[in-house]
Amino acid sequence: MRRVLLLAALAATLWLAWVHETRFPLRGLDDPPLTLVVAPGASAESIGRQLQALGLVRHPLLFRVHVFFRGDGARLKAGEYSIEGPSSLDDVAEILVRGDVVRHDVTFPEGRNLEEMASIAADHGLDRLAFLAAAHNPGPMRDLDPAATDLEGYLFPDTYDVPRSADPAGESRRLVGRMVERFRAVAVPAMAELTARGLTLRQAVTLASIVELETAQPEERPRISAVFLNRLKLGMPLQTDPTVIYALRKAGTWDGNIRKKDLGIDSPYNTYKRPGLPPGPIASPGREALQAVAAPAEGKDLYFVSRNDGTHEFSETLALHERAVDRYQRHRAPRPGEKG
Repeated sequence: MRRVLLLAALAATLWLAWVHETRFPLRGLDDPPLTLVVAPGASAESIGRQLQALGLVRHPLLFRVHVFFRGDGARLKAGEYSIEGPSSLDDVAEILVRGDVVRHDVTFPEGRNLEEMASIAADHGLDRLAFLAAAHNPGPMRDLDPAATDLEGYLFPDTYDVPRSADPAGESRRLVGRMVERFRAVAVPAMAELTARGLTLRQAVTLASIVELETAQPEERPRISAVFLNRLKLGMPLQTDPTVIYALRKAGTWDGNIRKKDLGIDSPYNTYKRPGLPPGPIASPGREALQAVAAPAEGKDLYFVSRNDGTHEFSETLALHERAVDRYQRHRAPRPGEKG
């Protein structure tokens, strides 16, 4: 009987010690958050060593045994975690099983090309080269655009909630996939009626990308869209600077300034030399630019020129356009810092 009591007391002591080690935190309420990065395929033992180094467990074996008895050894998810407050070992295990990784917002503004988007992704800790590799694979859009050679124009500009991962290359590839899915959800329905106008999805997105880069004024986009559509109907060249800038980027000669000589660059994207639309999108258009192509303004405008205040003057004839150019460009007063 005495032996039974001793064994019972020992078992109770071990149980209380186990509960203490797994259910009671080693940190205080006011201690700063701790960062735990779990690599893909990391074992419970290696995670336990990380937890010991962070002061979250007294011995790494405790974590390994704990997740074994929980049945969670194969359910621990990789990623970056923020352990806040007085978290117990049981709390930490639950966080890893749920995959409550740190997430952050990555915003891609409208009118950015693939290279620029890759740089934005890299600024948020993602893998630039992996992003570009995924973005240069046209597979996800081949069913809608058989002519696509990459995903230029098809990565929808938006804010994406991205987990901080120990696998930035994988997250970059997954992000590109999400951006294509977002394009399909938002843009494809808006483009559905364009077949009646004789425009393919690729042509519509190409035009929308030009409209996006020609003005920052949402109310002007339907009118600018109409200008380009009117020019296409008449067989007039589009003569739009953003396509030339894109050609210079592809040639590796863009230095931030466009000069008169640049308008002669030999490129299928040079809409001063080549009639019609360029071969494909030159950036990712936003919702409003896409809608402007789907529903252009009524009118016969064929020209527009900057008023130097972010807006444009529109004209139906070359004579009226030249007057507008003379008014807003040739004889405008120099801005502060400019030479007269």
